Amino acid sequence: MDSFLSLDRLPKHEKAWVKAVRSLESQSGLARQLEDIGFVPGEQVQILSKAMIGGDPMVVRVGQSTFALRQAEAQLIEVSSEP
Repeated sequence: MDSFLSLDRLPKHEKAWVKAVRSLESQSGLARQLEDIGFVPGEQVQILSKAMIGGDPMVVRVGQSTFALRQAEAQLIEVSSEP
């Protein structure tokens, strides 16, 4: 895995750590929502499954919580293979 990549590109079941939530100014509300539900720097993240067609949505575990995310949301989350 590259040093940094967006969450949507993380292989299923591979563990990574959140580095940042990125967004355009018009998406700042969405970035804040992702941070509020646990996508904060240092938190462990893992994709548990993806939809059969197109991989959207995907089931993601962050910390001890599990969420369904759309690919557009997962693209905002920057992850790293190292904590």
